[in-house]
Amino acid sequence: MPGKRVQQILEEHAGGWMAIAGVVGVAIGELEGEPCVRILVEKKTDDLMKRIPSEVEGFPVVVNETGEIRALQ
Repeated sequence: MPGKRVQQILEEHAGGWMAIAGVVGVAIGELEGEPCVRILVEKKTDDLMKRIPSEVEGFPVVVNETGEIRALQ
């Protein structure tokens, strides 16, 4: 895929996505054998889904509902 790599896209946009209430993580994933951006959310809501793009700079964005994520002690 010409242009930016998915790692660059993630680095450029992660801060903005993490600033959205309900987003608990971002990662690089795979969708149908191709790289994608994964955005992890505590709970999928209509409002939250409206704020997250379905693709960014040619890469699909997949939203996964994970529940709360906390660091282990």
